[in-house]
Amino acid sequence: MIGLEEVRYDGKLLAQVMRRHYGDKGISFVTHADEPLQMGVLIHPAGKRLAAHVHKEARKVITEVQEVLHILYGTVRVDFYSEDQKLIDSKTLYCGDTVILLRGGHGLSMLEDSKIMEVKQGPYRGVEEDKSVWEV
Repeated sequence: MIGLEEVRYDGKLLAQVMRRHYGDKGISFVTHADEPLQMGVLIHPAGKRLAAHVHKEARKVITEVQEVLHILYGTVRVDFYSEDQKLIDSKTLYCGDTVILLRGGHGLSMLEDSKIMEVKQGPYRGVEEDKSVWEV
């Protein structure tokens, strides 16, 4: 799809990059239905109304923490790593681009002053408990 890029390694989908121009009319989810975190884009004309709703309570078991990064301004390089810390790919993200990090490792380099919105499962318990960090 135009405006949607995937990062794959060893048969696994590590990440999806959604460029700011991605999408057509209506609702389009880019993640697979079985991912614990879903990312999509909703494009509707003025005057369209979506029904008010509440999400039903559901117990879900999360085994992979995933995160979404949306570039509000600036330019950011995202490096994608395998579980064994091998560099797989790099993508440069610009204002309006979004990436969902599904599995594997990642690192960020700010190529310009940048503002990033991050969404991930919580609660966050700090670097010591939640992350395995290495230097490259």
